[in-house]
Amino acid sequence: MSGQQLAEKLGNQAAVIGVIGLGYVGLPLIRAFTSAGFRCMGFDVDQSKVDKLNAGQSYIKHIDPSLIKALTTEKKFEPTSDMSRLREADCIIICVPTPLNESRDPDLSYIEGTAHSIAKALRPDQLVVLESTTHPTTTRVNVLPVLEATGLKAGSDFFLAFSPEREDPGNPTFSAEGIPKVVGGYDPVSTELACTMYSKAVVRVVPVSSMEIAEACKILENTYRAVNIALVNELKMLYDKMGIDVWEVIDAAKTKPFGFQAFYPGPGLGGHCIPIDPFYLTWLARKHGEQTRFIELAGEINVHMPSYVITRLAEFLNDAGKPIKGSKICILGAAYKKDVDDPRESPSFELMKILISRKADLSYNDPHVPVLPKMRHYPDLPHMESQELTPEFLASQDCVLISTDHSAYDYQYIVKHSKFVLDTRNATKNVIEGREKIRKA
Repeated sequence: MSGQQLAEKLGNQAAVIGVIGLGYVGLPLIRAFTSAGFRCMGFDVDQSKVDKLNAGQSYIKHIDPSLIKALTTEKKFEPTSDMSRLREADCIIICVPTPLNESRDPDLSYIEGTAHSIAKALRPDQLVVLESTTHPTTTRVNVLPVLEATGLKAGSDFFLAFSPEREDPGNPTFSAEGIPKVVGGYDPVSTELACTMYSKAVVRVVPVSSMEIAEACKILENTYRAVNIALVNELKMLYDKMGIDVWEVIDAAKTKPFGFQAFYPGPGLGGHCIPIDPFYLTWLARKHGEQTRFIELAGEINVHMPSYVITRLAEFLNDAGKPIKGSKICILGAAYKKDVDDPRESPSFELMKILISRKADLSYNDPHVPVLPKMRHYPDLPHMESQELTPEFLASQDCVLISTDHSAYDYQYIVKHSKFVLDTRNATKNVIEGREKIRKA
């Protein structure tokens, strides 16, 4: 039977698992597979990441450096930037970025470049699985032809599947090992092999009938969240004008035990999936002569939220007789969500961009992001380091703007020492003293 040798290797944990892309998805996967008894190779073109991992260091907050050191010392995990060594892996999992370009069309260059790297080393009886979030048909249209150009055929010489990543960084309730994996293969054998591989490392595997179903599943999951977040963002803007606290409304609504799931407003969408994935679908719809009006409207609302926050900030500063220009404003949080060090697509960067364009005297604090990283869409942001939230520093600011509601923040302390706090996350809901200083946006 085709794939029998690989199936046997997977069955007794003798297969070598190779993961391309050692970021917020790739490293947790390696942790899951090494915990299941597999030896893993990690591939990344960023030599600095490879060097840190080989030195037993971790650049991701929720991946313990002691784990990395133990795995590399015991030769259970070998990081490398040498893509020619992909031939040594029995299974290759692709976890590379899939951003949008300037016109908000999918940028598949990372996936395609990785496919070409794999093709140079591809050998019979290897399994290749794409995990990078993308639109339906990517695996078949953009990966399969590159691999088959080697002369090897999918389903007989090598095996191909798609399994959407489902990482939730910073959430200890859901580790990579504890989240079910959806798997769709090129053919039944590819599906079976991919399911066998993942079943050794995760709590449950959910096979589906095709790669396209698995790809579409991921887009649905994140579009669902984006649309519902847009709904509460729109309601927030309406309820603000009516003097109604949208967070209290949501807390009341979620007491209903059926038919309602709570989503919360904020200063904009962040992370590597929710701000991006729906636009894959709108792009794909245009290619098929269709419109996704509901999704596009949600995208417009969510993209508008940083501007709405700045408008509210200007109104509140105006009440104190101050313009944004020249005002000292400290943004709390550069990460896209609470208690993580992941800045990807964080709305904080858009807030910073707007405030700098309006000549604010800007600073920031984030206990998880000590130095503001360079972001591809914000090349002109100045170098900044996280400022210590001393009483003197807080008192010197015209506004402290809460963009990310990290648990490490003492919100009563922040409000006590600040002149004015603009809260976009309802982080100050339990603050008792100084509530007259708080405004929400």
